[in-house]
Amino acid sequence: MPLKIWALVFCSAGDVLEDDPVGRLKVFVYELPSKYNKKILQKDPRCLTHMFAAEIFMHRFLLSSPVRTLNPEEADWFYTPVYTTCDLTPNGLPLPFKSPRMMRSAIQLISSNWPYWNRTEGADHFFVVPHDFGACFHYQEEKAIERGILSLLQRATLVQTFGQRNHVCLKEGSITIPPYAPPQKMQTHLIPEKTPRSIFVYFRGLFYDVGNDPEGGYYARGARAAVWENFKDNPLFDISTEHPTTYYEDMQRAVFCLCPLGWAPWSPRLVEAVIFGCIPVIIADDIVLPFADAIPWEEIGVFVDEKDVPNLDTILTSIPVEVILRKQRLLANPSMKQAMLFPQPAQPGDAFHQVLNGLARKLPHDRVAVYLKPGQKILNWTAGPVGDLKPW
Repeated sequence: MPLKIWALVFCSAGDVLEDDPVGRLKVFVYELPSKYNKKILQKDPRCLTHMFAAEIFMHRFLLSSPVRTLNPEEADWFYTPVYTTCDLTPNGLPLPFKSPRMMRSAIQLISSNWPYWNRTEGADHFFVVPHDFGACFHYQEEKAIERGILSLLQRATLVQTFGQRNHVCLKEGSITIPPYAPPQKMQTHLIPEKTPRSIFVYFRGLFYDVGNDPEGGYYARGARAAVWENFKDNPLFDISTEHPTTYYEDMQRAVFCLCPLGWAPWSPRLVEAVIFGCIPVIIADDIVLPFADAIPWEEIGVFVDEKDVPNLDTILTSIPVEVILRKQRLLANPSMKQAMLFPQPAQPGDAFHQVLNGLARKLPHDRVAVYLKPGQKILNWTAGPVGDLKPW
């Protein structure tokens, strides 16, 4: 099918994701010593712009949010502001190795200074854990699985970017969020809405991770390598490891944007694709997508099994034009875009509000399941690797 046909793209918006959480819940924010958050950020301001920054902006949002209460006795939820991803390598990648000790230390602090943790062992507490594999605190899946979710977080609600069905690093009741993408930066790269979409398939990123996976096949479970091997010479596919200065503009000229798994199933490409109206092609088996109870991912995206990557060209070219246009109309909805962003200041319907909606939907708490009997203990404070038990 000619590219001219695929480029008939622009759209109108409907109303979705409009729930207002204000009045439906109250959140108490623990005041922790600055070594758990502000001092860490002062040491490395890069944490404000990396894809894990939701933990910082969620804290800032809650401090001034109308859902915040200064009276813990009336709180539905308790929030502990710990910046566990703000320990970066020179290349800007988060090191998760201190995170378990840091989190344990914060929980020990709140359980010693306030009564609220001890009455539920965290069942009415939520934590933002935007690491690659959430509260498993490792960037390699095999080791993340071996570690499992930090034992002290087993009863808490986890707000995390990692989402994969039937995986030890995603527990039932977690809220899956989009990774952080800088809203202002993306805003400056917008091009005229009616620009033709002359690129059929677009992708920029690694196909192999030679440094961490020298033999190949482990990184992205081989899916990215399969994209390159099968389509590097296909004229419909604009794919490369080069990351041009026109990256955001190029996405706005593309019909489909590939969103394959990497080391983890999620990446900022998903956010970027939605913001720029490029239909996300999601290649990550069993992925749990952000705010899946509110965003109609099946209607705005295309899902391709990892094993079917060699047939990607056939799959995409066989999608009827009217289906493409319907997906593009949905993507053009401002509410859809807003739900994927953590803007400063916050806006109605943004990702902050979607997190609160997710927490509100879990209310009221089941008192039998949430509140412990006097003297009852469920969590094992000494479980986990020996290194996790060292003081932080």
